Amino acid sequence: MNASPLLQSPSPDSYARAAAALADGRLVAFPTETVYGLGADAGADRAVAAVFAAKGRPSFNPLIVHVDDMDAADRLALLDDRAVRAMEVWWPGPLTLVLPRRTDAPLSLLVSAGLDSVALRAPAHPVARALLAASGRPIAAPSANRSGHVSPTSPLHVAEEFPDAANGALAMILAGGRCPIGLESTVLDLTGERPVILRPGSVTPEELAAAFGPVEVAGGGTGVKAPGMLASHYAPGLPVRLDADRPGPDEAFLAFGPDQFIPGGAERLNLSQNGDLHEAAANLFAMLRALDRPGRSAIAVMPIPDTGLGLAINDRLRRAAAPRSSP
Repeated sequence: MNASPLLQSPSPDSYARAAAALADGRLVAFPTETVYGLGADAGADRAVAAVFAAKGRPSFNPLIVHVDDMDAADRLALLDDRAVRAMEVWWPGPLTLVLPRRTDAPLSLLVSAGLDSVALRAPAHPVARALLAASGRPIAAPSANRSGHVSPTSPLHVAEEFPDAANGALAMILAGGRCPIGLESTVLDLTGERPVILRPGSVTPEELAAAFGPVEVAGGGTGVKAPGMLASHYAPGLPVRLDADRPGPDEAFLAFGPDQFIPGGAERLNLSQNGDLHEAAANLFAMLRALDRPGRSAIAVMPIPDTGLGLAINDRLRRAAAPRSSP
């Protein structure tokens, strides 16, 4: 694949041009420590609507708003002691907080999808932080892929997702290399009496419980209060078969741990030969994309331990394997 002309190396000049594009209502893709985001001025209705249009995203699915720090968050949401504690421990970093939205918050109502809450995160990636500083505005940014597709962890993934540059809406892809974590942020809902994990990620339930005490994990009946809660999500084009002990002859095989004695499969990749969940998380989306090629009947995936970071990996895999919505 030829390199997209939208790919730009991070530099003071590219940050300035990206900030100008955001101010003009256009979209900029940028790396975070989790995945690449498709960014828009979170205060501009037309810009946020362009994100939904580019992704083909259901309008009832909220967006995460990226901010610099706690002070920026305080201008947008009501912060209680729990929110302050979470920000002190994990910001900047891979934790999104769902908080009561201030009635005078300078945000498009579209980012909250009609809810009276807002999802906020301060990313740690230096490119994301430089873009926030250059733009001087909160940036609404879901993952930079078509809705329901596998999330992008490299700039080329973004270019593959938007070969038409989202009909002119996408101004630039800030090419900051591969995302080090590779899974979307943990989403923690602090709008109720007890904290609720709406989407698992690299900040684990055990870590959150150590800070807050008992923490609930949202079940299947929970409404869509945050990104990544749709039943079918993060899906490659091929069907995904979970808990496979071996692949069929025409299946692609996504292994975990030692796999040299497992026969079969038309092609295989291994998330982590050593069974390292952090390595597996970083590789997950890139390897799903690499195996999602014509001529295969499905992607068969070995079991992943459902503990620690494995909870987040399995959450993404279950959604990738869920029945697809009708067009």
